[in-house]
Amino acid sequence: MIKLYCFRPTSGLPDASPFVLKAMTLLKLAGLDYELDSKGFARAPKGKLPYIDDEGAIVADSTFIRWHIEETRNFDFDAQLSAEQKAVAWAVEKMCEEHLYWLVVRGRWLDDANFERGPARIFHAVPAPARPFVKWLIRRKIGKSLRLQGMGRHSSEEAARLGEKDIEALATLLGDKPYLFGETPCGADASVFAFVSATLSPSWESPIREAAENAPNLVAYRDRLMKRFFPDFA
Repeated sequence: MIKLYCFRPTSGLPDASPFVLKAMTLLKLAGLDYELDSKGFARAPKGKLPYIDDEGAIVADSTFIRWHIEETRNFDFDAQLSAEQKAVAWAVEKMCEEHLYWLVVRGRWLDDANFERGPARIFHAVPAPARPFVKWLIRRKIGKSLRLQGMGRHSSEEAARLGEKDIEALATLLGDKPYLFGETPCGADASVFAFVSATLSPSWESPIREAAENAPNLVAYRDRLMKRFFPDFA
């Protein structure tokens, strides 16, 4: 059986990481059984989660996990899509993972109130005397990463405008369809679902979250996929 290395459920989501939630959804889309292991971070090949152990084959990164599933299980997540739709799906997926993701991280980790609502909870396992220093150290590291990536250089207002455009694009693409490209979910739905769910999480306050809440089709989309694949969290 496949073992998926993850974090833990948080704020009504099956996992704290949208990338882990994406991997979970891909496995469910492919109809594959898997077990979760939340104690593998220290051994993560790329220093990040998720990664899987598929009968001894270690695969890190949610996109490479997808390709591994397709190659080893002869499963095509995008079988129903045209070449043009596959190109759009890839572009939308990467907008979520390489743009919206950093905006959510920025809003949750750099804003003091949002940090205390959400990320601060993961430090409860750290001994109390060391906790303030560890929090400061990790937030400082994430702040540096955000500045290097670019999102940390924007004002809060500028970051909000960027995130609102992402949400607008997702809502427009989805329209009144149940999934991105019609009646059947594709590979990109796993990623979009994960990031829409993270954006809608009540663990932070942001104009980006408000924009998502004001898009009824995105809220219904999140609810639809959550009910289908993670009914315990619906």
